Amino acid sequence: MSAYGEFAYFYDEFNGEADYQALFEYVHGRLCANGVQDGILADLGCGTGDLTLMLSQAGYDMIGVDGSPEMLSVLREKADELGINNRLLLLCQDITEMELYGTIRGAVSTFDTFNHIGPAERFEKAVRQTAFFMEKDGVFIFDLNTPYKHEQVLGDREYTIDAPDARCEWYNHYDPAAGCVDIRLAITDLPSGEVVHEEFREYTYPLDYVTQVLDRYGFTLQTVVDGETFEKLRPDSQRWIFTAVKRYTQEENNDNGTEAAGGRKPDSRHFEKRRSGLLRR
Repeated sequence: MSAYGEFAYFYDEFNGEADYQALFEYVHGRLCANGVQDGILADLGCGTGDLTLMLSQAGYDMIGVDGSPEMLSVLREKADELGINNRLLLLCQDITEMELYGTIRGAVSTFDTFNHIGPAERFEKAVRQTAFFMEKDGVFIFDLNTPYKHEQVLGDREYTIDAPDARCEWYNHYDPAAGCVDIRLAITDLPSGEVVHEEFREYTYPLDYVTQVLDRYGFTLQTVVDGETFEKLRPDSQRWIFTAVKRYTQEENNDNGTEAAGGRKPDSRHFEKRRSGLLRR
């Protein structure tokens, strides 16, 4: 299924209720609590990049990874407006196959990016790739829509979302056997009357399974809280947000099965060699 092509240009309009300031404060607080106050961070599934830009302005060297060139185009325009384009490295890549050119101190992934990665073997591959580039004591903060949300909120329901200049008709089909929701969108640009269509799939994973996958690839789960209130989990939490810490570097545990394809070792020096040119791509 395709995802976030033309929809990228409407995404911010329909996501206007998102509290990016609260999200930034939580993410930044978890990073700082674990000693990651600067250095290289990757925003996986960065989308149109509001959080990416906030973290960049907080002093981090940001890598934005997204599979949608349209999303990255919107992010690049925002960075231009802020005058910080030369402080970002944007990569149009599949997270399960990503190449970051060196090690990172942390990774963040929000607004359900990892729900879009499935089935389970692809989800695990994405966690493995993240682990491969992560330094020892690096911090991985990511969220997931919960099984409760897929079953009780999305389900087989239909929604209409109105924005000042656009309307989105949202159709869900929940498949409990496959553990996924198929989503179809019809977005109407009100000034022109043009209609664009998008389709994508979200997978959901049990909490204990996610914990096991993190552990398998060298992460210790530190906290998991409600991803909307950032407080204690509830039975009806619609989003989880995880903080996990990497126990070792790739070099220290090269034989534990977390290697990316080709058996390479990430090298932070390699990133520094290429950084000045790649940041401006």
